[in-house]
Order: sequence, then structure tokens, then C-alpha cells
Amino acid sequence: MPKIKTISGAKKRFALTGTGKIKRKHAFKSHILTKKTLKQKRNLTHTGLVHRSDENNVKVLLGLR
Repeated sequence: MPKIKTISGAKKRFALTGTGKIKRKHAFKSHILTKKTLKQKRNLTHTGLVHRSDENNVKVLLGLR
């Protein structure tokens, strides 16, 4: 069987934590920032975790499953 290729866009966007969860960045932080409040931009800075229902799909993209 051939090896499964990792999707390049996924490996740039997601990272694994030590416990096996998947980290992600928040959307809406790249441009058109003038109309967004400071609180909104500050909260978008922090990383989040991929939801449990989406984890399997992301792991397939990363070649982990």
C-alpha cells in the first residue's frame, strides 16, 4: 500500500499538543481589523482547540488516521 500524503495546507494550520489534541488559530484576524474592537482582536489572538466532532477529519488531513 502506498503511504498517505499529508495535506500541505493542513500541516500549516494545525499542530498537535502533547496529549494528542489538535491546536488551531482563530479566523477573522488577518485583515479588515479597523472595524473590530480591541477586545475582539485580543480574543482572536489566542489559539483554540479543534472540536471533538471535527478531530477525525483533521487527523485524516494530517495523515494520522
